[in-house]
Amino acid sequence: MSISSTIEPSSYAEAFRHDCWIKAMQAELQALQSNDTWTLTLLPPHKTVIGCRWIYKIKYRADGSIERYKARLVAKGYTQMEGLDYLDTFSLVAKPTTVRLLLALAALNQWHL
Repeated sequence: MSISSTIEPSSYAEAFRHDCWIKAMQAELQALQSNDTWTLTLLPPHKTVIGCRWIYKIKYRADGSIERYKARLVAKGYTQMEGLDYLDTFSLVAKPTTVRLLLALAALNQWHL
């Protein structure tokens, strides 16, 4: 019954009307600050600001009751242009062969993992 009676807001204007979503947004901002996820800096010349938006989700327990209200602040990365806002992208990926090699070295040298 609780799943059908509550709705997730699709905008900040909708969420701002309810205390539960305000608390969820405050918790998200507090988490970002305590994890040193962001720092306010001056914008370099000839650069544009990347926007952000709030995403709202209701987390439910197995019995269908509401566990918590979750708000996430996400960057609108799709507004960036390659060569203007960034030069290249990469993600660190550990290949299985590299992991096996390191584990083999650790075993041979009796290193503590």
